[in-house]
Amino acid sequence: MKIRFIAGAMFLAAFAATVLPMEALAAGPSAVAGKQEIKVRQVSPTYWRVTLHNPPFNIFGPETIPQLNEVITAIEKDPDLRVVVFDSDVPGFFLTHYDFVPALEKTTSLPPGPTGLPPLPDMLVRLSKAPVVSIVSIRGRATGVGSELSLASDMRFASREKAILSQWEVGADLVPGGGPMARLPRMMGRGRALEVLLTGDDINGDIAERYGYVNRSLPDAELDGFVDALARRISRFDKQAIADIKQLVNGPSLPPDNEIGAGWAAFITSVQRPQAQAKIGQLMKEGLQTKPDVEARLAHYTGELGTTDAGK
Repeated sequence: MKIRFIAGAMFLAAFAATVLPMEALAAGPSAVAGKQEIKVRQVSPTYWRVTLHNPPFNIFGPETIPQLNEVITAIEKDPDLRVVVFDSDVPGFFLTHYDFVPALEKTTSLPPGPTGLPPLPDMLVRLSKAPVVSIVSIRGRATGVGSELSLASDMRFASREKAILSQWEVGADLVPGGGPMARLPRMMGRGRALEVLLTGDDINGDIAERYGYVNRSLPDAELDGFVDALARRISRFDKQAIADIKQLVNGPSLPPDNEIGAGWAAFITSVQRPQAQAKIGQLMKEGLQTKPDVEARLAHYTGELGTTDAGK
């Protein structure tokens, strides 16, 4: 029973990088049942800020799925929007891993999105292809889906002192589900992509810049001003020109949807394996989702788990 519970949680949380409906945001938090985990602020008609807000660790849960979908849909359809910046207001955490509590069926019962992919990969693919420039401003941990949201965005800027990126999943015997196997080799080359994916280790801002994981690593005191100035500059340009340029860049740079889908299928398989469920169980006992030290040093804790292979 316990193993099935853990597998279900992994499944559900993978979809949970999400945001609130624009209509509800305009009406206020009471317009949406449940907790508001993502906030949208319209800096101007052409420039929005999307702030991830699920303290204390910015962990994903099923209630955030429709929120993100509504935001992605609004980004796609708004006739004036040119640029959107994703950031976090949770100290130490940009966006982290899945919520390992909800049942598997709450995720598997969700219908595919407009691309035909399941909700999480669908939303990430749509963000990449939207006729709007997406930028992430990374301060704190961008782990798992946090990394995958960053990779799906058009530009990534990181705090030199405070940003940490990682695809931690291999440390729990999981395959990442949000497309990093398809995206990372195109950005940083095969060897570095495999280093990120097969070590599950933390990558700081400077190394992320050197590897091509992010566009630039900036002193933390300069990050907000730089990103805001960049977004404001882009927001003044012609929307059709922006959309045309982005579409032409997408062709030679984005992976095809079927590669993203294959990664999701591999995740689905891995999350149901007994060895993965056992390792998630060990991490939960150590304090995953409850203890700040485990969340802040996840790579350390996964590295200490050892092997769950039979006979080892």
